[in-house]
Amino acid sequence: MNKVVQREMIVPNIHLLCLSAPLIASKLRPGQFVIIRPDQTGERIPLTVADWDPHGGTVTCFFVQVGTSTAKLARLRPGDEVPTFVGPLGKPLEINQLERVVLVGGCYGIGSIYPVARAFKEAGSGVVVMIEAHSGFLLYWQDRLKGVSDELIISTGDGSVGQKGRSPSHLAQLLAQGRRVDLVVAMGCTFMMNAVSEATRPFGVRTIVGLNTVMVDGTGMCGACRVEVGGKTLFACVDGPNFDGHQVNWELLRARRQAYYQQETISAER
Repeated sequence: MNKVVQREMIVPNIHLLCLSAPLIASKLRPGQFVIIRPDQTGERIPLTVADWDPHGGTVTCFFVQVGTSTAKLARLRPGDEVPTFVGPLGKPLEINQLERVVLVGGCYGIGSIYPVARAFKEAGSGVVVMIEAHSGFLLYWQDRLKGVSDELIISTGDGSVGQKGRSPSHLAQLLAQGRRVDLVVAMGCTFMMNAVSEATRPFGVRTIVGLNTVMVDGTGMCGACRVEVGGKTLFACVDGPNFDGHQVNWELLRARRQAYYQQETISAER
């Protein structure tokens, strides 16, 4: 059983969850994820890792409260224990020294992009971080992201903080200005990652997305996380979760993510 060190709602509907997990913390790499089960009757859900402390033995994730399982996570308190906390899972991102890498985060992805930015910065890359939210009160970890980037570009739908609009549009403008970008990495909601991939496609910029598929076991056995990439069926849990955004079948991904929508709705109501 892994103990909860911290759980708090840092902005409306987005929660930080930190657990004591020394073995996982000693092995994690940027881009990997964990699977958690909130209680003995709960389902297993994947969470992208936002930070870890190999010395203190803690792992930090962000999640959005949207259904029954995340509602259970949102009720956890320091000292509580969860029956399942498994990781690290998935393939880590390839970190190289690049002239400029742009990292795009939205929603829970604002936190998830942090260890990626830190790793590229430590590798000697030029790092531009772009984060987005509907309004300024939904933003978080700006200071942390400033500390691991050369430039932080903030976009809000209502223009309350930073530029008005969304990150994919501002990314397209940046590329249209002729600024060199060697790699784009996007983490967050499916819609945003799809939009980022379409924004970079005309410029031929390599784009990696961290897919948030439905998962059960996280070891490639159940097949629930199937994705189509480059015309091939792959498993997000063992082949990913990071894929070439220009090769992902986004329409099929969205359809599979909605497969249990009715059951989720009934469960949440009950």
